[in-house]
Amino acid sequence: MATKKIKDTKDTTVKTPKVASKVVKKPKKAPAFFRSGQGCMYVRSTFNTTRVTFTDLQGNVVLWSTAGSCGFKGSKRSTPFAATTIIEAGLGKAKENGLTSVDVYLKGPGTGKDAALRVLKTSGLDINLLADITPIPHNGCRSKKPRRV
Repeated sequence: MATKKIKDTKDTTVKTPKVASKVVKKPKKAPAFFRSGQGCMYVRSTFNTTRVTFTDLQGNVVLWSTAGSCGFKGSKRSTPFAATTIIEAGLGKAKENGLTSVDVYLKGPGTGKDAALRVLKTSGLDINLLADITPIPHNGCRSKKPRRV
C-alpha cells in the first residue's frame, strides 16, 4: 500500500509588518510661457527634416515642433509642405503661450528655411531679427587627392 505524505501546515516564518515608505514627490514646474511677449524662434532645417524651437529671451526652451510630432513619416518629412505645417503648428502653440514678437534664427541647408519665411510673413507676429546662422566653412576639410587614370 502506498502511504500518503502529510504536509506540515505550520508556517514557521515570521511576518514583519510593512512599513509605509515616504514617497517624495517632485514639485511641479509652472507651465512655460513668454512673460514679456518676446522670444526666439530657431528653425533647424536639414535635408531630412525640419525642427522649430521657441525659447524665451534667456534661452530656456518653451516649446518645440518637429515633423514627427505633426504626423509626417519617412520621406514626407523633407518636403516644403511638411516644413510649412511644422512652423504653423509651432507658431499656433507660441501664440497661445503669449508670444507677440520674435527673433528668428534659421540654420541648415534644407527647404524649411524658405517655408519658415513664407509662414512668418502671414503669421502676424512682429519680427525683430532675422538671421541665418548656418555654419559655413572658411576653407573646410582637405579635399581628396585627384584620381589618376
